[in-house]
Amino acid sequence: MRPVQHFSDEYLEQARKSTPDEIARFLESFRRMHAPGARSRLISMKVPEPLLDAFRLRCKVEGARYQTKIKQLMREWLESDRR
Repeated sequence: MRPVQHFSDEYLEQARKSTPDEIARFLESFRRMHAPGARSRLISMKVPEPLLDAFRLRCKVEGARYQTKIKQLMREWLESDRR
């Protein structure tokens, strides 16, 4: 069962103003993001060592793999209300 997503009145008002082209781009991006078997791409990024160390430690304490957690946070941010 999928969770119910609630949208703020401000978000819904903004969504009503979307052009057909913006809606199509959003739907295509959403489809790609959730496509089964989507390929992964190796990336490289600089992160301050104390931030990375603290993030990895917290993931270890919570029993989560840190790269998986980063991807989860990215998905959640994309799926959240735009403000």
